[in-house]
Amino acid sequence: MQTLSIATAATRAELERAWEVVRELRTQLTLEAFVEQAQRQQEREGYRLVLLSDGGLARSAAGYRYLETLAWGRILYVDDLVTRAVDHGAGYGSALLDWLVGEARAVGCAQLHLDSGVQRFGAHRFYLHKGLDITSHHFAKVL
Repeated sequence: MQTLSIATAATRAELERAWEVVRELRTQLTLEAFVEQAQRQQEREGYRLVLLSDGGLARSAAGYRYLETLAWGRILYVDDLVTRAVDHGAGYGSALLDWLVGEARAVGCAQLHLDSGVQRFGAHRFYLHKGLDITSHHFAKVL
């Protein structure tokens, strides 16, 4: 790791730069669909996207928002957390997750939450290693 930086991606140009990382997780989206949806979520739901760069190259990205629920109180919910496949094991995802935990604490969140696809065994090992617990099952129905 050379020169790590974590910065918000909010403008179209910043989102396009983040797409180089996000597309590895959100394969169903095109660049245009991603930018439009990210901007819509920013405006309507408080979605934030941060990009971790090393030596000027985008390596990892996280999309998150703040929620308040009866079950958990104020939480930071991670919608997206991805590191480029070629950078797995380099510590970028770990650094970004640590940043998210710090951000959650700084704004008074009681917890950090995320969902992970049942097939993502490597991600599950990573989350458990980072001190996250499996606390529930997430159910969904396509409408």
